[in-house]
Amino acid sequence: MGTVPQMSDAAAPGVDAGPTRGAPSPVLPDYGGACLTSVVPALMASVAAGSGSQGRPDAPDWLPAPAQGARQVVLLVLDGLGWEQLQSFSAAAPTLASASGGPITSVAPTTTATALTSLTTGAPPSVHGIVGYRVRVDLVGMDAGGPGEVMNVLRWRTSRGDMRRRLPAPRFQSVAPFGGRGVPAVTRSEFASTGFTAAHLTGARLHGWSVPSALVVNIRQLLGSGESFVYAYYDGLDKVAHEYGLGDHYVQELASVDRLVGDLLGVLPPGAVLAVTSDHGQVEVGNATRLPAPALFDMVDLFSGEGRFRWLHVRPGSLDDAVATATEVHGGEAWVRTRQEMVDEGWFGGPITPEITRRLGDLALVAHAPVAFLDPADTGETRLMGRHGSLTSAEMSVPFVAWASD
Repeated sequence: MGTVPQMSDAAAPGVDAGPTRGAPSPVLPDYGGACLTSVVPALMASVAAGSGSQGRPDAPDWLPAPAQGARQVVLLVLDGLGWEQLQSFSAAAPTLASASGGPITSVAPTTTATALTSLTTGAPPSVHGIVGYRVRVDLVGMDAGGPGEVMNVLRWRTSRGDMRRRLPAPRFQSVAPFGGRGVPAVTRSEFASTGFTAAHLTGARLHGWSVPSALVVNIRQLLGSGESFVYAYYDGLDKVAHEYGLGDHYVQELASVDRLVGDLLGVLPPGAVLAVTSDHGQVEVGNATRLPAPALFDMVDLFSGEGRFRWLHVRPGSLDDAVATATEVHGGEAWVRTRQEMVDEGWFGGPITPEITRRLGDLALVAHAPVAFLDPADTGETRLMGRHGSLTSAEMSVPFVAWASD
């Protein structure tokens, strides 16, 4: 797969030794460079250049060569396919292994809600504000001094129910996807009416699919009608990883995905390019789950985030004690960072507004070992075998590869 070397913690941009002695360094997102935030702008610029086989002399070196001369582009997002997983199981994916390109970074946290929004908007989390899988929200009429509630962004729900009316998605996330262009987006039909789709695909023209063959047909028809840019999303790998881990089921699904990619290559018209990327990689955690230390519960009002990027919303005056306790108990398995430390280190891509700051916790347990930290209020997370969210290379490094039509 090209000559781009695999990314490692040692080679990652912006690494920090961290407060925990002996811990590995987090792989920080390469915002502004080889990162998900740069993919859509780079592909759209290639199409706009109309350079055909001449390529783009100003193209960044991480943009796969076939994409530099595209007249039409399909961007296929394969949820849950990390670069390291693709390298480990390349024998099951000969088509993907034949592509030009290499690894780029996801964003922080490496979770679908944040990463897909960064991909479609071209903005880092500090700008678009979808800063996690489960985030703290303020609801009109609630006590302004209270702890707030936690909203599941993919479901757009809190414990009070559906939040689509009380927290309209375009107000919650106001950065226009795809530079404000109404591009066609080929995604699961069942996602069409969700709050998260409204947040990261506002203005896109949705083309639903219920089985993978329909995804292929939709893309073929869109290219045939002259669309210059088509966005497509497939989530099977992530589902399988969550349910079964990274064993035989994951490898078999990867083989199926590879055939899907081959089918898409077969319908590309002359001058068209298929580009593939992902939102995050995976770590197999299995049953290695634990609650945060009992002493932390006395200092915390809410937990948010997810198992490998667990936010603690700390009670006033307790932050120093919470940091000390979390470091002592969990520092061997997790990076223990305050919100301000992460902002200062560039995890989210820059300064954060007060509104977005309120969505984050005060302190996070970000797992670097293959473990997950549970939130008793989020029972749906307890049975996941494969997980993501943290800043290990297995989760952060994702493929960005491409093929040109014959």
